[in-house]
Amino acid sequence: MGFWSNWGRGAQQFDSGDAAGVVELTRRRPTISLTKQGAAGGNLRVNLSWRMRTSDFGGRRGWDQSLLRHPLRMFKPEMVQAQGPAMVNVDLDLACMYELQDGSKGVVQPLGDFYGSLNAAPYVQLSGDDRFGSGSGETVFINLDHKDDIKRLLVFVYIYDGTPAFDRTHALVTLYPSNGPRVEISLDERAPEARSCAVVMIENVKGEMVVRREVKYVYGFQAELDRLYGWGLQWGRGYKKTKV
Repeated sequence: MGFWSNWGRGAQQFDSGDAAGVVELTRRRPTISLTKQGAAGGNLRVNLSWRMRTSDFGGRRGWDQSLLRHPLRMFKPEMVQAQGPAMVNVDLDLACMYELQDGSKGVVQPLGDFYGSLNAAPYVQLSGDDRFGSGSGETVFINLDHKDDIKRLLVFVYIYDGTPAFDRTHALVTLYPSNGPRVEISLDERAPEARSCAVVMIENVKGEMVVRREVKYVYGFQAELDRLYGWGLQWGRGYKKTKV
């Protein structure tokens, strides 16, 4: 598991305003311009949420009648059937590689507690680390009031530990601009051995902020995504702090 270290800490909660309607980025419609819809300012909120594909393994198909007797079960993290009898949790992490106009590069991610900063470079901040796929998921905030300082941002998702299970989750990355419809990117392609996925690129193209769907799965972690997109960072092995 890779991490990059050179950046600050500390996560805060922010909100980016309401967004009406929804636009889904697909292979046939992969891009949208935030500038053209008047959303190239304020805070862009990027959220990751996921749940298990219960139809992929036995039991709990459709409505579970036992929830009537034990309603609190619906808040229990779903388990995924690994190869063989073992049961594993899926821990998806949301992260963002950044490149600024001055040449600065780095990553904002839970691994290593590199939560970034919203009001100072890199103008990207992670709200926290959700290890169980709760309703709120994980969120990255991007301060587009500093769009002129941003060259490109690669939002990606990786499985921190355990069995690769992208093909057993319903993962959704949603962008909430300061104006206009929210933008959704579904990670619904089957990639049973993949551990990371480049989801969306946010790029400053001659002053226009363009969002482009990527959805490219790789078998490795951050270093492999780095090579794929030519970021040029130095990566080492990292671990999350154990929560008690």
